[in-house]
Amino acid sequence: MSSLGFRTGSLVVFAAAALLAGCGSVPGQRMITPATLQDTGGEFSTEAAQQKQIPITDINMALLRKMNADQQAMTMSPDISALFGKPTPYKVGPGDVLQIVVWDHPELAAALGQPTQTSRASDAIPGFLIDESGNVQFPYAGNLHVAGKDVATIQRELYQRLSKVYQKPEVTVRVASFRNAQVMIDGEVRTPGSQSINDVPMSLTNAIGLSGGFTATADRSRVDLIRDSHTYSLNIDDLIKHGHNPADIYLQAGDLVRVPAREDSGVYVMGEVNKPATVLPLRNGSLTLSQAISDGGSFDSNTAAAQQLFVIRNSTGDSPQIYHLDATSPVAMLLANQFELQPKDIVYVGQGGLVRFNRVLNLLLPAINAAVTGVIVGK
Repeated sequence: MSSLGFRTGSLVVFAAAALLAGCGSVPGQRMITPATLQDTGGEFSTEAAQQKQIPITDINMALLRKMNADQQAMTMSPDISALFGKPTPYKVGPGDVLQIVVWDHPELAAALGQPTQTSRASDAIPGFLIDESGNVQFPYAGNLHVAGKDVATIQRELYQRLSKVYQKPEVTVRVASFRNAQVMIDGEVRTPGSQSINDVPMSLTNAIGLSGGFTATADRSRVDLIRDSHTYSLNIDDLIKHGHNPADIYLQAGDLVRVPAREDSGVYVMGEVNKPATVLPLRNGSLTLSQAISDGGSFDSNTAAAQQLFVIRNSTGDSPQIYHLDATSPVAMLLANQFELQPKDIVYVGQGGLVRFNRVLNLLLPAINAAVTGVIVGK
């Protein structure tokens, strides 16, 4: 072989050795990602060019104890605690219809009116309709503002006004039609839509039940209650587990309850597994590392390096976290069965050394063939 061929072959072998040495290295205890360079007047900042180190935390019993302790120490946030309480009487509003009766005074009964034969189902039933200003008109009582008041308060005010005309009038007030206060139930319920609030207090569980209940794909761990432009995220099963009854959360007019699908909280299983897939959590939102690996078809016995099992968390955020588990350990599955995954986690199984060797060799073969061809042509 000529000196040119020898040098070419040596360079290829040296490059192959360097690449294989890099591929055969065992992952260390940090992962390095390049920082974004910032242009500062034509010159790149040295500080911005520094690399960001992401620590890798081993999954062991000490870590699991700490996670469990942190979970148990978590208390209900004050804003969610404020949602629990006792129901309040129904407050009427524009669009509601009142039935007002003054006993032993038949001349006032005519004020109720009678339904006509052409009345439609959507028409208000006979009674006193509360106008857009929240007022009603009643004979001998004049214009009465009732919006935001319960029937007991309205009844007392009518009594006071009618007492100026009648001696000790007996007044009865009830809501004949509830048309003002509504809530919206959306997402993974069987019959989503709006529901009217009436004199029977509507709890969160009642509203979901009236909507047909959760569907099979509902995520019960992330039920959103939107009230006054603020979103409260509720884990229904976790509340029950800690002794908090969701039936003690009463809805208010204008509330929106949204039940997301479990597919929105999927975990990505990729790498050297038999079935890379997006794994969905259980109905209560729980999903362990062992369950995710099982749903991914377990490790590929021909290509996987069981000691290179990683969980990447908050990958799109400012503070990503990486957890590592050596699945060759006898207690690995015990640890994996207790490690709870979170939505959008990435479970990655690395490659074995021989697989990396074969793949790098396939990349180098075209270069080796080209070098050999060049030597032959040179001769």
